[in-house]
Amino acid sequence: MTSQSPDVPGPDQIRRAPKVLLHDHLDGGLRPGTIVELALAQGYEALPETEPDKLGVWFREAADSGSLERYLETFAHTCAVMQTRDALFRVAAECAEDLAEDGVVYAEVRYAPEQHLTAGLSLEEVVEAVNDGFREGERRARANGHRIRVGALLTAMRHAARALEIAELANRYRDLGVVGFDIAGAEAGFPPTRHLDAFEYLKRENNHFTIHAGEAFGLPSIWQALQWCGADRLGHGVRIIDDIEIADDGSVTLGRLASYVRDKRIPLELCPTSNLQTGAAASYAEHPIGLLRKLHFRATVNTDNRLMSGTSMSQEFERLIETFGYTLDDMQWFTVNAMKSAFIPFDERLAMINDVVKPGYAALKSEWLFRQTAATSGSSFAAG
Repeated sequence: MTSQSPDVPGPDQIRRAPKVLLHDHLDGGLRPGTIVELALAQGYEALPETEPDKLGVWFREAADSGSLERYLETFAHTCAVMQTRDALFRVAAECAEDLAEDGVVYAEVRYAPEQHLTAGLSLEEVVEAVNDGFREGERRARANGHRIRVGALLTAMRHAARALEIAELANRYRDLGVVGFDIAGAEAGFPPTRHLDAFEYLKRENNHFTIHAGEAFGLPSIWQALQWCGADRLGHGVRIIDDIEIADDGSVTLGRLASYVRDKRIPLELCPTSNLQTGAAASYAEHPIGLLRKLHFRATVNTDNRLMSGTSMSQEFERLIETFGYTLDDMQWFTVNAMKSAFIPFDERLAMINDVVKPGYAALKSEWLFRQTAATSGSSFAAG
């Protein structure tokens, strides 16, 4: 009979575990110190705090409102300092560095080019600056002993009228660092069907897209994103829980939409901490990810906005492990789900899973054997 690996990974193992991130906003992940420096260089004087640590606290507290609309207001400050090529390049490079340092090996980072034009940049110049920044961040990560690949998702704002234009932009840069398209912003009053022309265009071009749906709004948003628009993934999708009934005896019944999402293996880009901040869940223990994991939905773990949530991929997993007792096997399950759902070619996804993700977890799961051997050898030597 063989001994078993320890059930629950510690913080160091969580950080070193290879992780895959599908839902992270570029303008929601800036370093507070970078915001302060960019604001000073650009003459932006509206920051609520000018000391980096205090500014970081301000962002987290402002985001802890329970309202998606209030949460979104915090982006006015980050977008304000992301209006030049140099600023966009720096923010993108630091994003890749920070994710790699946290053990992320593949990330799809999204941003809305239309929100970075006030200083005179064109849409194309915005995309090229961010792409160049990601490549620089990947190079810096390699120099520091980390490996990461970053793809960009171009986002259109659902309350605006530029979705088709941004979809066309995403298609033009699809082989130059952009891996797909997204729409974001307040869901209520701005259904995804407002942008059907963009989604129809992307489908004709055989391109990939995800849609923010089922975060602050419920099942109709998810249904429209899937059945009208044809989304490949659901950004958040946490409200699919509204179509799952739990009886007093613990038995579970899935409604038609929930069954469709599970049966079709539609990826859910779940963002636990962000969902708590915007009121989509009351606590980690009550977050639907626990049930969705048990029911084998295509659930993934994501950060959403690292600055506003004061989080990282490692911290998201730490909180889930503390709450649900997840093991390295569970971490690997979420990570493989995410890699399967990425918007890069199948052979590249498969290589990442087989050559990076699975070997990384296997190495972590085997560490206990060497610790046990070292302890036993030491005891034997002392006894001899």
